[in-house]
Amino acid sequence: MPAMIVDCAIYREGRRTRGPGDFSDALAQARAAGDSFVWVGLYEPTEDEFDLVSSEFGLHALAVEDALKAHQRPKLEVYDDSLFAVLKPVTYEPHSDTVSSGELMLFVGDCFVVTVRHGEGAPLKAVRHRLEAEPSLLKHGPTTVLYAVSDAVVDHYTDVAAELQTDLEELEAEIFSPTGGRDAKNTASRIYTFKRQLQEFRRATGPLAQPMQRLASAGVPFVNAKSQPFFRDVNDHLMRTNETVDGLDRLLSDILSAHLAQVGVRQNDDMRKISAWAAMAAVPTMVAGIYGMNFDHMPELHWGWAYPAVILLMASLEVGLYRLFKRRGWL
Repeated sequence: MPAMIVDCAIYREGRRTRGPGDFSDALAQARAAGDSFVWVGLYEPTEDEFDLVSSEFGLHALAVEDALKAHQRPKLEVYDDSLFAVLKPVTYEPHSDTVSSGELMLFVGDCFVVTVRHGEGAPLKAVRHRLEAEPSLLKHGPTTVLYAVSDAVVDHYTDVAAELQTDLEELEAEIFSPTGGRDAKNTASRIYTFKRQLQEFRRATGPLAQPMQRLASAGVPFVNAKSQPFFRDVNDHLMRTNETVDGLDRLLSDILSAHLAQVGVRQNDDMRKISAWAAMAAVPTMVAGIYGMNFDHMPELHWGWAYPAVILLMASLEVGLYRLFKRRGWL
């Protein structure tokens, strides 16, 4: 098989069987048997490599173009000969606190499933092994593959949301600790970076809501009507994940607002301290400036105790101002 084909198998009554290597022969054999379907897994195929698969399975040109170019939003589209679904699996790197997403496309027909994977994080290998271990589930045909892949992707969303919630709680505790948030520029940068990761996650989970709702309802071609309860369960998990993401986004915005307010209060406090010290420095400067003008007729200019008296006056004024500012919390 070509290198871009990760796996290709015929499943009869839920069990993997040895079939012909040619796509058209495998598809013809599955259709002739009536209780079989073909599952082909591809990884980042080129246009020339995918031409063979698309021609054999009769895939729609627009869906093929989307599958090759990637960078698609999660969606569900119905064509004459197949159902086309786009999912965005996500991965979370705890060491760098980053969220990255891949893309997973599924073509579901009457007796075939073609999966196209871009990037990392798609749980197809684990899903295939799990389904092969449960023939009673796999015997329901291509719809089972669509459900199992969707369920695995959404379940991983739940895990990533939990990791993000833990990280946000740690960030919140650090920012609002007595010694935290002192480096305003670095703290704001961390909050903004976290918000970018959250938005990357939301781009995967948010648009998927409508396709899951359609799959959970009746009348979708190439989807077994009995599968609606299973897709409703996936949709329920997705809704809870989206609610969690919305809550995290609101909390993050509140944290940023509170941090900016905290920075403003700290800056005001610093300005009060600067103003208080400036006022205390201005008083002796003013007195010394008056007595430094060298006029002949000035009060106590020729008095023997004039110099210590002026020094004592300046010291008294400084002590008085210091106590005043200290009482008002400016120092």
